Amino acid sequence: MKKLILTAALAAMATGGVQAQNISATSPATAPVAAIATSNAVLRAGTPVSLSMMEEITTKKKAAKVGQRFMLEVSAPVEVNGVTVIPAGTPAWGELVGVRNKGMWGKSGKLDAKLLFLRVNGRQIRLTGSFDDKGVTGTAGVVGAIALVPIAGFFMTGTSAMLPKGGVVSGFIDEDIELAIANVKQAPMVVSAAPVMAVEAESEVVSD
Repeated sequence: MKKLILTAALAAMATGGVQAQNISATSPATAPVAAIATSNAVLRAGTPVSLSMMEEITTKKKAAKVGQRFMLEVSAPVEVNGVTVIPAGTPAWGELVGVRNKGMWGKSGKLDAKLLFLRVNGRQIRLTGSFDDKGVTGTAGVVGAIALVPIAGFFMTGTSAMLPKGGVVSGFIDEDIELAIANVKQAPMVVSAAPVMAVEAESEVVSD
């Protein structure tokens, strides 16, 4: 008798479980509440930046030194989603990484430099980019002098290298910067089609 009661109880539990599964399977699922988009626009690494030299750097009189820093400024505004985020005139800095002074036998001077960073609204943003300016070598003149008087070539020097004030330098943003503007792309311009004028052809009725 106990065995029959236990079997019936298990059967009832199993039936209830199947019904619960059927109810769960047929009941509609609750859709999650969509979160409001709050992501900001980002100034991406690799964005080009045009700069200009604010001072002259030269190897004349051995004035330039490795590690020497110099100032530049942004010459064209940088925009994201139509908003200027780095205005023209923003200060930037570079550094000399290689200096070769002019020397005997027509050896010309050479400067190698790299961009470091710019500073806008108190925020420092890394830059990347390298450039150089090599003076014109005096090789042709030296060869001629050596052919005539060997010792004369030793006293002929090349020209000094110079990074002129106002010279244009190209660089790139070197890090992703989150901006305080919404990441909203401008809607494409919609051009409406010009109205088409309907031309009705006149028909002639020919009677007998």
